[in-house]
Amino acid sequence: MGVYVILKWFHVLMAITALGANVTYGVWLSRAAREPQHLAFTLRGIRMLDNRIANPAYGLMLLTGFAMAGVGRIPFSTPWLLTGLILFAILIVIAAAGYTPTLRRQIQALDAGGPNSRESRRLAAHASECCSPSSPWASCL
Repeated sequence: MGVYVILKWFHVLMAITALGANVTYGVWLSRAAREPQHLAFTLRGIRMLDNRIANPAYGLMLLTGFAMAGVGRIPFSTPWLLTGLILFAILIVIAAAGYTPTLRRQIQALDAGGPNSRESRRLAAHASECCSPSSPWASCL
């Protein structure tokens, strides 16, 4: 088995790991919506999954992608590769500027005022608006 195939295997494994963790967030949030007293615990769990599993997997996915391009001698100007890198960068900016700070503020608001506080409800509405497929991404920033 060649180096390229091994890199590709790890690249795909990291994509599955990162996206798999992200997909669970909706399930956790829908369960917490039924029992708001557990929302802070749920959000901390999501933050832990994001910081320790999804984000490192995304980083390793980027590194293995670069390594595959180098080993396979694929120029970064190749349209599909360049498009993927641009989309990756856009999503990183959206996550860093919108999702991560909103999650942090949600946890702080829950700690300060509980799930029924005005700030907690406002941030929950903002977060769900950002996650809506029909919502423009700019509203998340």
